[in-house]
Amino acid sequence: MRFAADRMLGKLAKWLRILGYDTLYSRTLSSEKFLALADEGRILLSRNTRLLAKMAPDRLIFVEANDPQVQLQDLICLLGLKPDPDRFFGRCTVCNGRLEALKAEDVVGKVPDYIWTSHTKFSECRSCGRIYWPGSHLARTRREIGRLLGV
Repeated sequence: MRFAADRMLGKLAKWLRILGYDTLYSRTLSSEKFLALADEGRILLSRNTRLLAKMAPDRLIFVEANDPQVQLQDLICLLGLKPDPDRFFGRCTVCNGRLEALKAEDVVGKVPDYIWTSHTKFSECRSCGRIYWPGSHLARTRREIGRLLGV
């Protein structure tokens, strides 16, 4: 399932990406260009009530909740999503690109020395080049995913 989130849903987009869902998001995308993303087979997610009249209800989901974690839970329930743990942390949270595993020697000079010497697993976004490693935030995020998904 592929999504596009409007400019008011950046945190929801980030959570969907963390769960491995292909989710486009841009703060600067016009309403017309946003609506056109439905033609790519994306489910549109919006908090803009004016867009409801411009798109069929099966192509645009109006997100009512203000809290991003409640938004995510509502979306999972509404669509019957079954997030796959094997896909978690497989997308760049910044640009939505796919992450590719790297060897430690491939990141020399790209990350701080203390990160390079204290970690063995790295991945890089194929689109923007951002480098990821399993820092202390990973355990917190995994706990939060467990809480959100009830596992």
